[in-house]
Amino acid sequence: MAAGRKSVKMREALAAAHLYYRQDFTMEAIASELGVSRSSVSRLLSYARESGLVEIRIHSPQEARSRVEQRFAERFGVAAHVVPVPGKLSEAEQLERTAQAAAHIITAMVKPRSIVGLAWGSTMAAVTKHLPGTTKQGVQLVQMNGAANVYSTGLQYTTELLGGFAERLSAEVFQLAVPAIFDDPATREALWRERSIARVLDMQAAANLFIFGLGSRIGDPRSHIYSGGYLGADDLGQLAGEGVVGDCASRFYRLDGTTAGIPINDRSSGPSFDIVRRAPQRICVVSGATKRDSLRGALAAGLITDLVVDEPLARLVLAAGE
Repeated sequence: MAAGRKSVKMREALAAAHLYYRQDFTMEAIASELGVSRSSVSRLLSYARESGLVEIRIHSPQEARSRVEQRFAERFGVAAHVVPVPGKLSEAEQLERTAQAAAHIITAMVKPRSIVGLAWGSTMAAVTKHLPGTTKQGVQLVQMNGAANVYSTGLQYTTELLGGFAERLSAEVFQLAVPAIFDDPATREALWRERSIARVLDMQAAANLFIFGLGSRIGDPRSHIYSGGYLGADDLGQLAGEGVVGDCASRFYRLDGTTAGIPINDRSSGPSFDIVRRAPQRICVVSGATKRDSLRGALAAGLITDLVVDEPLARLVLAAGE
């Protein structure tokens, strides 16, 4: 009899649990459905939990983000800092949230006497606004890619960007005052032999921290390299034909991270990826769904050791590889 009563109670507890947890019935509605009192329903639900019929789990958003960060470490070998952003935010607002988080991470990563390489772009301009002030002795900040084009010298843009970083990091600045994209590869080669330019290139190669964003797919208006007059119609057509998904410091790459055979790279002022990968720490800040393939390509190229990324983009990248 005892076993029979237990079996009946378990069936009643299971029925009550299904109505309460699966169908959102109120306690009163369950009591009416089962023909028992409200207090009996409460006891049945307690029994369901205590006997293991019902297991309650609490899913913390922070724990979920930690799992995303862990998956980036396992799959790509990078330390990911995933920034929570509400889904209702615009991409511009997502960028601001991501840039704000990145600014504090970057400041912590800069050590005294560091040589910090910085690639200009819209993302880095957003980061600059949020950098906290700090005093670290002997920091040197070197521009990683030129910024001039046929419409502008790029000096005002890069000076403001580099100046913002330098002021907050108490750093000495070394600018690379050349075009972002040369008209002729031979011109670049000639300038690279000039001692004043060669000195900056040597500093780039010696950087122990590289900070950068990513240019997005062709035509993204947020990416300065695409919207700022740096690329003509022929250039854009060529990049499309080569399957380019983005750029890092004006150096263009495909989804698999390769750069070989992309002619515009012969005219780029940006460092080769072999130079980039020399820096022991390379922190990429990226936000927005339009950067999905750009981020995938950069990860494939091994450009990133540390990543600051908004949560929706992080999940898109992980889903794309599944």
